Amino acid sequence: MKIALSVLAALLLILFIGPLLIPIRPSKGTQSNQLLADPDSQFIEVNNITVHYKTRGSGKPVFILLHGFGANVFTWSQVMEPLAVYGRVIAYDRPAFGFTERPLEWLQDENPYTQENNIELLVSLMEALEIDQAILVGNSAGGTFGTAFTLAHPERVTALIEVDAAVYRTSPDSRFYDWLIQTPQMDRIAPLILRLLPKGKDIDFMGTGINIMGKAWHDPSIVEQNPELMEGYLKPFSADNWAVAFWEYVKATKPPNFIDQLGQIQVPTLVISGEDDRIVPLDLSIQLAQDIPGATLTVLENCGHMPQEECPDAFIDAINTFLSTKLKETDD
Repeated sequence: MKIALSVLAALLLILFIGPLLIPIRPSKGTQSNQLLADPDSQFIEVNNITVHYKTRGSGKPVFILLHGFGANVFTWSQVMEPLAVYGRVIAYDRPAFGFTERPLEWLQDENPYTQENNIELLVSLMEALEIDQAILVGNSAGGTFGTAFTLAHPERVTALIEVDAAVYRTSPDSRFYDWLIQTPQMDRIAPLILRLLPKGKDIDFMGTGINIMGKAWHDPSIVEQNPELMEGYLKPFSADNWAVAFWEYVKATKPPNFIDQLGQIQVPTLVISGEDDRIVPLDLSIQLAQDIPGATLTVLENCGHMPQEECPDAFIDAINTFLSTKLKETDD
């Protein structure tokens, strides 16, 4: 019995103390955001964070494009020019993604990866770019964020376009899970696991592995046959501090606390969903359109979770119809 207890004690000691002894060395071969950025990339200092963004067009209305979890401005590449026919289009990377700065230290209550501070970052970005109001277009977690922003600052939003928005998708409702991800042991282990993501298609860490790209498309073969598409997502994995920042974002992410406030949204709203969305099922988009007063629902056939990439023409057509009807009604 004593031997068994001694072995158990040794195993627990290894489990809790061992991870703290693992040296966390900087990733090899990483580069600065500025070196990795594209020729049309722009950077601006906002709330002490260097934000990466791209822009097309000019005038009004202004569109602000909000990427999803694990994505970046690349996801909007095929639709920025078509949207610029209407006015000014801006896509930016939220902290932890793309080529926006990834702070690793911050003062209390200034965690750059929380929803609250991301909302304030967008307010400041709009002010810096001299934007009073904008049409928010958010895909997946970007739709969740766009919804939260609209409820917090309705005076800043002309219209809301929810694209396969993950509004009802929450993190696991588990006290153990919440406790576990906040432990110093996970702070050591998780970034090391995350560094494996760019190295294989079969890794699926917390539902965020590279293989999720195949799950996000109605026709996964398009992803496999398009090296430029893979490059657009893999490139930020070469940025300095990406794994640690990604983990900080996971730790800071909380389930949406505004579901019972959806009825308060008064801006014109379009809900777009791919018919074959296997990440945010169609029925959740239908529910979202029902919960937001006056929202319009458009379902795109033969399309998955990211219609702006897989079905860009149908995506633009849906927005064209919305803009020519709902916003005209608002003007009248």
